[in-house]
Amino acid sequence: MSAIAVECSPVDGGWVACVTVTDHGASREFEVGVTKAELARFAPGVADPTDLVRRSFEFLLAREPKESILSSFGLSVIARYFPEFEREIRRR
Repeated sequence: MSAIAVECSPVDGGWVACVTVTDHGASREFEVGVTKAELARFAPGVADPTDLVRRSFEFLLAREPKESILSSFGLSVIARYFPEFEREIRRR
């Protein structure tokens, strides 16, 4: 199981999430942009994207190793690679 640490900082129009994934003694860092519109779309009624980003990484790590995940991306990019993302992330 991977350890996922998420720190979100507000920026104009949303947030930047700094994510560290650690497993098997190795870590990798990621930067994820989350717009206010994405937060409203994927986690309606939530004011902070931290949990959404953590759940999004759980979703990704269930499908691929951390080394295969882009190091920097916008949250909506996940749905381009995994069409089921929006449906599944809203259920979590």
